[in-house]
Amino acid sequence: MIRLGEKQTLVVSKIVEFGVYLAEPGREDVRILLPGRQVPPEAKLGDEIEVFIYKDSEDRVISTVREPKLKMGEVQPLTVVSIQKIGAFLDWGLEKDLFLPYKEQAGKVKEGDEVLVRLYIDKSRRLCASMQDIHELLRTDSPYQAGDMVQGRVYELSDNFGAFVAVDDRYSALIPRHEDHSFLQIGSHVEARVSGVKPDGKLDLTLRQKAYKQMDEDAVKVLALLDEYAGVLPFNDKASPEIIMREARMSKNAFKRAVGHLYKERKIEITEKSIRKL
Repeated sequence: MIRLGEKQTLVVSKIVEFGVYLAEPGREDVRILLPGRQVPPEAKLGDEIEVFIYKDSEDRVISTVREPKLKMGEVQPLTVVSIQKIGAFLDWGLEKDLFLPYKEQAGKVKEGDEVLVRLYIDKSRRLCASMQDIHELLRTDSPYQAGDMVQGRVYELSDNFGAFVAVDDRYSALIPRHEDHSFLQIGSHVEARVSGVKPDGKLDLTLRQKAYKQMDEDAVKVLALLDEYAGVLPFNDKASPEIIMREARMSKNAFKRAVGHLYKERKIEITEKSIRKL
């Protein structure tokens, strides 16, 4: 069976002036054109040629010996080359740019952006790109362990879970919702530390340093926040995690460590309902 979006080894079944027609062995009823400029020199009937199957600008199934940047079942970052009324078009290394419909975009994209996408076949049997459901194709067999520094790309943001990241554009990872990720956007590049590896192989990431290093930086943030409130915060370290994240942009545990550090240094006073700068 001829499969769109995949590489297949087919045989030369007919030679014409403008190229050769390829077919599966024993299935010459379905022929796919390989344009003349891509036909290997001295190709003859019965020769095997490995090609990629897609559709040309006139929506005809065609083959190419060129290597696309993205194939079915893969996830790859592709560059947006143009924005049209119907969606965006991506450079995937072939003559016809790859269509990314608006409904398949995880966020607004613009020309020059590099976006993480997968291939799918739409209702009209055309190959298109999607920024949705990337997690289904990400791997969970990364070589990384807790404490390792990694680089990745944000591909989804969730109020319930956090920021989903593709480490090395291939491994499944998450920056949990209790960490401040308000500054991240779809496509953001991040450098993070692996805070844990789940039983299924997915990675938990943190943008923060190890606790003893992060505490001093967080203490400075708390002092700056106190200055914004004229020296008195209208809540203390017993406030809800939601309030602390909204106001201090850090988890409740990190806030408690920073406040405790400042209290020991006698830089703040903690009351029943507030924190006061000394």
